[in-house]
Amino acid sequence: MMTVIAKPASRESIRPLHRAPDRARRWIGSLGGVALVLVLLEVIIRLEVLPSRFLPPPTVVVATLFTELGTANAWWAMLDTLRGWAIGLGLAALIAVPLGLLLGSSEFAYRATRPIVEFLRPVPSVALIPLVFLLFGRNLGDGKIFLAVFAAVWPLLIQTIYGVRNVLPTQLDTARSFQIRRRDVALRVVLPSALPYLATGVRIASTVSLILVLTGEIVINAGGIGEQINLAREGGAVAVMYAFVVLSGILGLLLNTIFARLERRVLRWHPSQRKAQP
Repeated sequence: MMTVIAKPASRESIRPLHRAPDRARRWIGSLGGVALVLVLLEVIIRLEVLPSRFLPPPTVVVATLFTELGTANAWWAMLDTLRGWAIGLGLAALIAVPLGLLLGSSEFAYRATRPIVEFLRPVPSVALIPLVFLLFGRNLGDGKIFLAVFAAVWPLLIQTIYGVRNVLPTQLDTARSFQIRRRDVALRVVLPSALPYLATGVRIASTVSLILVLTGEIVINAGGIGEQINLAREGGAVAVMYAFVVLSGILGLLLNTIFARLERRVLRWHPSQRKAQP
């Protein structure tokens, strides 16, 4: 009689069995915390501990948000904000990535430009609003894009520089010893090593770009969700104002989640992502 010996399951086959419950517990914990805060806030406002005149209950804000989403006005405002965000992020990437590759690969260029970068990087983009009025005049839509580009360039530039400078010298020496062309070294050695830094920089720059677009819309009335927040505030529609504030927060959360998932998917081969997986 033949005895069949069952082969023990590999770690790869076991991992999906416990990963789903772990994710479910994390989601339940996160949503439970949010629900608890919303319930407490609802009770506090309903009891007038906080004045409902200036801070409507969450249920009222959510109902108003769904009402606004049923109109074309909210969707046009959201598209206008997303347009400014996408253009700002795209221009920032076109500026920061090539410049970061250049500065990161040249020690002389890095040392020569570091004081300039360190001086400009902490400058708040909001401080440039007077310059926006001078440069763009009535074309304030371009002004908010300018603010977004200025703010988003720096995290992406710094991450690109650090990514290029993080390449191990032994990798470059090995490539040189095999007389690999400089272009191939950049594509096959430098870029893969810097890619995790680039992905993180893009995710951070995405959030910064959205924040500055919304800031520009609120401060200079440059259309989009920010302008709707201003119009609701000026008209005394407090619930509508908070509804658009919540909409901007949801938009930021969705964009950050999308970029985080893309980062994990694109960099699935990288050790940092394998260590991060449960």
